[in-house]
Amino acid sequence: MNDTRKTAVVIGASRALGLGLAAEFLRRGWDVIGTVRGSRRTGLHDLADADASGGRLTIESLEMTDPEQISALRDRLARRTLDLLFVNAAITRGDIPIGEVPTDMFTDVMVTNALSPMRVVECLGPLVAPTGTIGVMSSDQGSITLNTEGGQDLYRASKSALNQLMRSYAARHAEDTRTLLLMDPGWVRTELGGPDADLSVEESVPGVAETIERHQGEPGLHFLDYEGKIVPW
Repeated sequence: MNDTRKTAVVIGASRALGLGLAAEFLRRGWDVIGTVRGSRRTGLHDLADADASGGRLTIESLEMTDPEQISALRDRLARRTLDLLFVNAAITRGDIPIGEVPTDMFTDVMVTNALSPMRVVECLGPLVAPTGTIGVMSSDQGSITLNTEGGQDLYRASKSALNQLMRSYAARHAEDTRTLLLMDPGWVRTELGGPDADLSVEESVPGVAETIERHQGEPGLHFLDYEGKIVPW
């Protein structure tokens, strides 16, 4: 076994950006642990079967909104030291003015996009090496400064909440030597981004991975896009 090889956990790696990140880190020589929901077959299983990973890809099951499953995953990974924990998870329920959003929809989006990623960070974060990185997939739509046109009220609010919660986490761990990242992948053609988005997954993901690698070893919280540019809060 090569002890110098880095290990990444990608939460939400079954498709789109998460799958792309898993494949990209494998291409860069990392060991990758990717999570999928339930037992159904996904693109991550296809990636493993392609044998391009050389046995460096491990698939774990995780329903991120279930705290008990998060704890169980932590227990299964307890003997591992991680160089990267990256949480990629988000849902949207359409472009609905906030006054028309049903309470259960509001709760569903906030739990999935803000609360659950932070539960993962809090629970699995201690497994990340002192020189490692903890990152979450944010969005420029979470930027209050950049919100000049409105729209996507609930999704924007959930990403702003995620950003704020990561900032609180960073403040509580002010002496932490690890890198904390909020990543904006750009507007990507996925189920969430829609067919009119500017970027393909293949165009976004290498930049996201490169930005993560470039900033490893830089303590503190950074809000960056896939080109490595600072995103305003």
